[in-house]
Amino acid sequence: RVLLTGASGSGKEVAARYIHAHSDRAHGPFIIVNSASIAPDQMENLLFGSESTKPQEGEGLFAQANGGSIYFDEIADMHVETQSKILRVLVDQQFQRPGSHDLVKLEMRVISSTSRDLPVVIEQKRFRDELYHPLNVVSISVPALMERRDDIQHVAKLFLVQFHHIHAYPQRTLSVQAVVMLLSMELPGNIR
Repeated sequence: RVLLTGASGSGKEVAARYIHAHSDRAHGPFIIVNSASIAPDQMENLLFGSESTKPQEGEGLFAQANGGSIYFDEIADMHVETQSKILRVLVDQQFQRPGSHDLVKLEMRVISSTSRDLPVVIEQKRFRDELYHPLNVVSISVPALMERRDDIQHVAKLFLVQFHHIHAYPQRTLSVQAVVMLLSMELPGNIR
């Protein structure tokens, strides 16, 4: 289990995708969970699924991630009620779908990220200490773009290549003046 920390927009999701793509589970799915958007009353159906006549409707994000990786984006924003249910799944490596008696066993990598200082959020009683430790087995700090200025021109060149391929823009290069200007700019949104 990996916990990615860093400023908003610093590329934590890119790092999570890299970890997944270079793991033994790369052949499996990569499922993203926007932690802040899971309201406690919707959490069970979204994460665990439900017994339904249509198989895709009943699966849930945990079952979809089975054999691959699940990425909890901004885990510090997850509702406290939801945190206890996530903890149970992490401890047991299985869950029971609402409306069913069958257990769904899980084999997946769990990657989570936050732009907040989790120990402070724990002190404020907004994040469960007992969930922090199983999520923070391997901690990786993703530095802000301003802390890695050498990457700025590489990121800009990557965007130019993407614009060329995705939007059919003419292939362009960065002049020396453009690189100097980029290196002198404030980049509050980081890579975003």
